[in-house]
Amino acid sequence: MAMTDTPVRRATEADIPAMAQIIFDWETATDWVPDTYSLKESEDFIRTVMPDREIWVSGEPVKGYLSFDPKAQRIGMLYCSERGKGVGKALLDQVKAGRGSLWLTTQECNLPAQRFYKREGFVEAGPYDAGPPNQLPEIRMEWQV
Repeated sequence: MAMTDTPVRRATEADIPAMAQIIFDWETATDWVPDTYSLKESEDFIRTVMPDREIWVSGEPVKGYLSFDPKAQRIGMLYCSERGKGVGKALLDQVKAGRGSLWLTTQECNLPAQRFYKREGFVEAGPYDAGPPNQLPEIRMEWQV
């Protein structure tokens, strides 16, 4: 359980359609995101990475999810369908628990995400070259206990 009142649990295969829908809806609603992936492409991607990631979800139905690569100590994705309700914080608290450091990347133009991560203790560590297929400049952000 995360440090907030929002319950968090490990994702299952049954959660994949809801997680993909959250990505798809966010990308569709965000005008600066180029080339939105199809819903099926998002589902296939999540299904492919699931065995190698810790994937956490919150809400019934799922309102947000976080994908974490434990080998790299990297948060790969954090998407929420509802903002300002503690879902993202609960997911971050879950993955922070018991760890000394984490890192992630976000698009330079995604200022709301950067503000959120900074409130959660992340600091900007500089530009990050994600390479193709990413088309937007990214920054690396790091968190340490």
